[in-house]
Amino acid sequence: MKILLVRVSSLGDVLHNLPVVADIRRHFPDAQVDWVVEEGYVSLVKLNPHVRKVIPFALRRWRKGLGQAAVRAELRGFFRDLRAEQYDYVFDTQGLIKTGIVMACARGGQKIGLANGTEDSGYEGVSRIFHSRSIPVEPRTHAVARGRQVVAAALGYAVDTPPDFGLPAPENSARPAWMPPDDYAVFFHGTARDAKKWPTAHWIALGQALAPMTILLPWGSPREKEEAERLAAGLPNARVLPKLSMMDAVELARHATLAVGVDTGLTHIAAAFVRPTVEIYADSPRWKTEGNWSPRIVNLGDTGAPPSVDEVVAAARRLLESR
Repeated sequence: MKILLVRVSSLGDVLHNLPVVADIRRHFPDAQVDWVVEEGYVSLVKLNPHVRKVIPFALRRWRKGLGQAAVRAELRGFFRDLRAEQYDYVFDTQGLIKTGIVMACARGGQKIGLANGTEDSGYEGVSRIFHSRSIPVEPRTHAVARGRQVVAAALGYAVDTPPDFGLPAPENSARPAWMPPDDYAVFFHGTARDAKKWPTAHWIALGQALAPMTILLPWGSPREKEEAERLAAGLPNARVLPKLSMMDAVELARHATLAVGVDTGLTHIAAAFVRPTVEIYADSPRWKTEGNWSPRIVNLGDTGAPPSVDEVVAAARRLLESR
């Protein structure tokens, strides 16, 4: 059986789609699974050894350079790779017009996607025109369960196991040179939407409570770097990291002794690696993305109800003590 998954972005959404691969291979051990994904997340998908081929998608970059011969050649190469196989099933678990078009261009008999979106999702209903079958899901379906349920319904099996992200354990990789050799906590404090953030004073109080444990502070934009520097100024045990590549950030999450973060992709990556993780929800629904597959993940807060410092400190200490 040949299967193509179309889930192009964002970081968290791509991550939450990974358990689909293990589900397919559990029920169809000889299945070939390929994946279309944004070029920035190719390395993440390649960590899963059961994905045979990853086809990079770069719509944003291509749009900016359509007048360039090199970009047009790259586009032709993308469609050539997309149509190189005759797939038995093509799944679009994102439900956007752009992912529907990719699905339509792939060679395959069964083209299956979402019949509806979940609450607060970016689902675009017109994407159903590209489906040969549309699978309905409950409005409050967890981000991990959504793709699993769509594929299971189409292939005729039940989702009855905890999610397996197919990610290698930290023992299977050496630490990069910039990473401390000893235990560390990482604070994933940055996110694009201010309302999802946790106050600077709270982060500093948490870091002080964890002292003398080393605290690593990543950042992804100049503004987040300034925020990290403010945190480090109040924490003698904290270190602002250099700008990390996507895969360096994944390694940071994979090796963390403790990860504490707001509702963002890197926090969810730490949870997918089943590292001791505290997920902080302040302005997003916890039911949608909470790490609910391991007791090593603690989810605190909810929309409009961020957790207190005491709650996060208690959860962090409990996870460290139970290692």
